Amino acid sequence: MRRRAILSGLGLAAVALSAFAAPGLMAREKRYKLSRDDIRPLAMGRGGCIASDRITVEGLPVRFMYRDKPRNDQDSGWAFLSGTEDDAYMNDPANHGIYDVNTIANYDPSIIGFLDSPVGSVFEKVPGAADFVAVSDWAPPRD
Repeated sequence: MRRRAILSGLGLAAVALSAFAAPGLMAREKRYKLSRDDIRPLAMGRGGCIASDRITVEGLPVRFMYRDKPRNDQDSGWAFLSGTEDDAYMNDPANHGIYDVNTIANYDPSIIGFLDSPVGSVFEKVPGAADFVAVSDWAPPRD
């Protein structure tokens, strides 16, 4: 996992969540792996999250997820990454988006059992593994 890249891109979270609250802010056109019709109610009412385009556009599975302190009432605090993001990718806000947690659960239902984990939780799934494991050597940075 590229934890250094994740640390570099964390400033993006604040920018992205600010954009979430700014009506009319337009992002580039993206071709999502799942259509609206593909989204089922798997994890409803959990708020928004940040996810990498590697998941929502390229269709890679979630392999790294962490829960930071929510920044507003709509924010769950969750961030979902594929684990393949490098520094340059993480530092480009166009490579991420704000989604309903339910949407990301549809991309990778294996996250659902971890969604009630407390702020500060970090999980990763190494390639070839079936389950996430708790990470103890990395934590979301404190503001």
